[in-house]
This record gives sequence, C-alpha cells and structure tokens, in this order.
Amino acid sequence: MTDGTGALLAGTRRRERQPGPGPSGRAGTRPLAVLAAVFTVAQLVLVRPVLGLGWDEIVYVSQVTSHHPAAFFSAPRSRGVSLLVAPVASWSGSTVLLRVYLALLSGLALHLALRSWRGLFPTRVLVTAGAFFASLWVTLFYGPQAMPNYWVAVGALTAVGCFLRHRADPSRGGPLWGVVAGAALMAWMRPTDAVWVTAPLLLLALAGRHRRSLLALAGGLAAGIAPWVVEAYTAFGGLGERLAEASRIQGGLGANIAVDDQLRSLGGRALCRPCTGPMPHPVVTLWWFALPVLALLGLAVAVRARRTLRTLVPLACATTAALPYLFMIEYAAPRFLQPAYALLAIPVADALWHLVTTGRGTWRPVAVALVALGLAGHLAVQLTVLAHTVDRNTESRRDWARTAQTLHLLGVRPPCLVTGYQAIPIGYYAGCSSGATAGNNESTTEGAIRRTADRVPVATLTGPGGTPPGYARSWPVHRIGDLQARVAPAPGTGGSGG
Repeated sequence: MTDGTGALLAGTRRRERQPGPGPSGRAGTRPLAVLAAVFTVAQLVLVRPVLGLGWDEIVYVSQVTSHHPAAFFSAPRSRGVSLLVAPVASWSGSTVLLRVYLALLSGLALHLALRSWRGLFPTRVLVTAGAFFASLWVTLFYGPQAMPNYWVAVGALTAVGCFLRHRADPSRGGPLWGVVAGAALMAWMRPTDAVWVTAPLLLLALAGRHRRSLLALAGGLAAGIAPWVVEAYTAFGGLGERLAEASRIQGGLGANIAVDDQLRSLGGRALCRPCTGPMPHPVVTLWWFALPVLALLGLAVAVRARRTLRTLVPLACATTAALPYLFMIEYAAPRFLQPAYALLAIPVADALWHLVTTGRGTWRPVAVALVALGLAGHLAVQLTVLAHTVDRNTESRRDWARTAQTLHLLGVRPPCLVTGYQAIPIGYYAGCSSGATAGNNESTTEGAIRRTADRVPVATLTGPGGTPPGYARSWPVHRIGDLQARVAPAPGTGGSGG
C-alpha cells in the first residue's frame, strides 16, 4: 500500500527522522562528558562527602551493610537503591566512600542519559538541558545520596530518548536496549513512578502498533518490577495487600492538591509532611513557574520546525510523572519531581536557544542579555538554597550522632535496641537495631521489646512534648538535648518489665 494512511505515516516518520544539527562522533559527546564531570565535582564540593546518612538513606543502606542491623523496610520502598549501593556498603561503613561512589556514578549516569538523545536535538541543546537539570539544588543535593528519585530521572531520560530514536529509525535495534535499561532502572527504583512515566510511551507504541518498542517497554518494566512483586507475596501477604499498605503509609492516594506543598518544599525542605508554614520568597519559586512556560514555548518551536513528536513526548511523560505528586498525595518532597524536571529540561533548553538565536536586529542582543541574566539569577538561587539545605541537614545528622554517642555512655552499645522518637536514624548511628510499636514503621510489639531488654541494652526515646510508652515509664530517664531517653535496667536484673 503506497497511498492513503500508509503514505501519510511514512511521510511523518521521514520528517521526524531528520536529526537535529550538531557535531557527531567524539566531538559531539565531549561536551556531555565535560558537563558530567563538572556535575560530579560540584556534588563533592558543594554537598561534601562528609554529610552523614539521612533517614531514608539509612533504611536503604542498612539492608546490605554488615556493619549495622537492617532497619524496617516499609511497603512503598523498593530494593533498587540498596542494590545500587551494595558494591560499597556491603564491605565498607565509610560514608565518605559511599558519597564519592554515588557522585561518580550519578555523573556517569547523566552522561549516558543525555547521550541517548543524540540525533534528536543539537549537542548545544542537550548540554544546556543537562546543565539546567544538574544545577537544580535538588539534583546536586540528592545526586550523591542513596535515594531513588535521581535514578528514576536518568532512567526516564534514557527510556524516552531511546524510544524516540528507535521510532525515528526502526532499523536500528540498539536504542531498544536503552528503552529496556531505562524502564528497568525506573521500575527497579520506584515501580509506581516507572508506570506513570512510561504511560505515554506505552500508549504511543500501542496506537502505532510498534511491537518492538512495546515489548522493550514491557520487558524493562517487568524486569524492574518483578522483585517488588515477589517481595509483596513473601513479606506483605500479596500484591494487593502491599499496594494497600503503601497507600496507607503515604496518607491514602486520592484527589489531593499538593501544588502548594511542592512550592513550600522548594525552599530546601527535604520532606514537607505536614506541609505547613509560609511560602518561600517568590525569587526562590520563580523558576518553577517559568519552567512550564518555557517548555510550552519549546513545543511551539518544535511544531513550527515539524519535529513535534520529539518534544511532545518528553512533555507528556513529564506531565504524567508529576501528576501523582501534584494532585494525589497530601504531602511533598522536592525530590519527587526530579523525573519531571529532567524531561522538561529538553524542551526548555530548546526554547532558550530559540530565544537567543532567532531574533533579528536589536532584539537579539536584548534576548541574549535577558536569558543570560535569568540563568545567572537562577543559578544563584539554586546554590543559595543548596548551601542552606546542606548546612541544615549536616547539623541534624550530627545531632543524631551526638545522641548515639550519649547512648553509648549510658551503656546502650551493640548489640542493642532503640525504640521511639527517631529510632531508625539514631539507632543506626548507635549501631543498634530499631523498632516501633505503632505508626508507619511498626515492626515490633511491647512484649517483644520487654523480652529483648532481658537480653541486650534497650533505650526508648521521647521527643519534645511526647509521652513515653507504658513499658518504659519506670525506666531511668536521661535528658539528651530536647529528647528524653529511658534506658532499660541492665539485662538480667529483672527490672525491665515496665
């Protein structure tokens, strides 16, 4: 069939197949490699490898290290991060070594993800997109951390870029492996995020009857999700039970407007739950409002240039990636939107280059000056928020370490158990197991804690204004900063019954 619908689709594919201008071969990849190297160095200099492990990091790292007991692993979590850090954490307890390893790995991952877009956009657009995403404070802060969201972002970039490259030239099978790898990486880290990100790709593959693309996407998702599904049946009573428990822990998924919560988190709040307090200064949030405007401008540029698909697809995937975190949960964390930021960076960079290269006469220097000024201001804001965030988190993690040291002086040394307020991070820093009898991290019972106190040291922590649990009210009380630590009588004395 050479006419009708078949001819129309063939013509569309030929137009979309036209690669963007730019250098090829090593000359085309060198700027991307330089960008990745700068990103890696920036993480090590600005975030600093001495930053202690955070709460969520402790959960992931403790699953594979032999130096600390494993913390409770709740239903929403996936084992991807634990496996990612295992090459270092399984044999070394050095946080500095782990940070350096993750910074190097994240830089390499960004380089490979941007390379997957070669031929779709000029190198200058890809470098600008990568620089924009890498300069966000949330990207710099979480790049060297044992957290999943950055890896979902680079997986999304890889999967979408390779999907479009295969669609532009179906005779090449190499990009399909990139689709598999990107989809598997996302699902390995956060299964539900992977489904949201790839939903437009799946629909496009189905509508166009692109069987190979569909198989690549489905295969990658299945490979990444399979361990999570298997664990659902071995540890949570089934897939439905795990999904229900995950929804409960996240406050119940449904129609919830979290846009304002995300805005509040942009000032450097790692977790905004409950998300109260004033909004950050408008200067801090201005880039967030400019992002969709520039992305839509990038789409308009693409439509005029007859390369709509390669811009529309990342926009659609960014939208579906952001939807659950903007409209379906009751809290926010800035890292949740990293996949959306990574995908939006492509059309945003294209729009910026359009602004500075297409003007004529006196408009062009004005446009260049405005874009340069805007980017300089954006970078200044991101670095300011990053410095504030690093300082605050460094101090909070030092507080955990100081509390752990005081517990050691009180006789709570490994093997031991810490329960109550912030038990997971403080227990990790103390080298103890952690437990909770209620809440999202419920993992033990009061009876089990009493029995444990007859064998090893046990401490129960109470936060400011908190009420100690019944089993620990008779234990000796010690003040540690704003906390109260109740330490069970030494094992074997018979005084731990509470």
